[in-house]
Amino acid sequence: MIILRAYRTELDPNSDQRASLLKHAGAARYAYNWGLSRRIEGYKNSCKSLDAMALHRELNRLKKTTLHWMYEVSKCAPQEALRDLDRAFKNFFEGRNRFPHFRNKKRGVGSFRLTGCITVHRDRIQLPRIGLIKLKEKKYLPTTGVHILSASVSERAGHWFVSLQVKEEVQVPVNRGPVVGVDVGILRLATVSDGTVIENPKAFRRYDRKLRRVQRSLSRKRKDSRNRGRIRMQLARCHYRISCIRWDALHKATTMLAKTKSVIAIEDLAVRNMMGNHILAQSLADASFSEFQRMLEYKAKWYGSVVVRTDRFFPSTKRCSNCGAVRANVKLSERWFKCDACGSEKDRDLNAAKNLEHVAASWAETLNACERPEVHARGQVLANEAGTDNGYLG
Repeated sequence: MIILRAYRTELDPNSDQRASLLKHAGAARYAYNWGLSRRIEGYKNSCKSLDAMALHRELNRLKKTTLHWMYEVSKCAPQEALRDLDRAFKNFFEGRNRFPHFRNKKRGVGSFRLTGCITVHRDRIQLPRIGLIKLKEKKYLPTTGVHILSASVSERAGHWFVSLQVKEEVQVPVNRGPVVGVDVGILRLATVSDGTVIENPKAFRRYDRKLRRVQRSLSRKRKDSRNRGRIRMQLARCHYRISCIRWDALHKATTMLAKTKSVIAIEDLAVRNMMGNHILAQSLADASFSEFQRMLEYKAKWYGSVVVRTDRFFPSTKRCSNCGAVRANVKLSERWFKCDACGSEKDRDLNAAKNLEHVAASWAETLNACERPEVHARGQVLANEAGTDNGYLG
């Protein structure tokens, strides 16, 4: 199976390379903002919007007159930024995102993408116009057997990262694991129908007091002062630590499920609508339900398992997994589900996971009744059919 995959690792640049990385990020940010202003201006004047190629040709003409400094960076950085702008407008017109906004340094240095001659060594990577840069993690980036499409370089809290998008061939194993249902939650990240409980690290809550203290200190510093810059970096490192804890828990949980389970049933949650509850919005964002589902779906294609999404209005919480009776209402404070029909009592999340397991089991039985391959083989077929989907490790 041919898949698109991203390998992300941290760079260890010297002072000269760090300055070059900053120049490339600045050029990409300038090209994006310039292209956005040109498209807005063009639409106001003639009701026509320029595409990325037209903007790139115009930008090349400006390099010879007023933008001589752009010759110091690779041509790919501004060109790929204009393509990102094209993609942002497409997402806006198709209703997937808001109108593109201008980029500034207050949201971070930014990132840029390079294409062309990119070579990976054991402990270094060769990037166009930047040269050989050391890697902090050796032997992680693939050196052979893959086709490198692009390299995205980004900065986060003083750390520089490179993400290689490659096209590689993987052998999908035969997954003979059990059929399970997975119920995601806030108190526990996920509850599996076989009794496995995946704890929620609650990274944001763990660092809430420290964030408040650092943000209060930042508000008291004079703008554009050295102390303010120092506290801003401290705040960025704190947010970076929170994201690392969250992503580590999500990757470990989804990898374990995709490797050991053949069919996994999950709920199709409307996370954006759930975020409208201001009491639970912070905890919901910290749990990252959508990211959990996204990771589980693309990893299932790699490891031969199948992810089944239930109907959005499936009453997994209100239905008894023992007799099938549905209660009229279940309060959020009720952590134990008690059935009024059969009298059975069970943990609320485990009961929901059992109901999801019934959906996954019925899906597998229907598949076998149609004289198709078994569940694990079907998962491999689905993975082969969707082998060109993106699978990003972060």
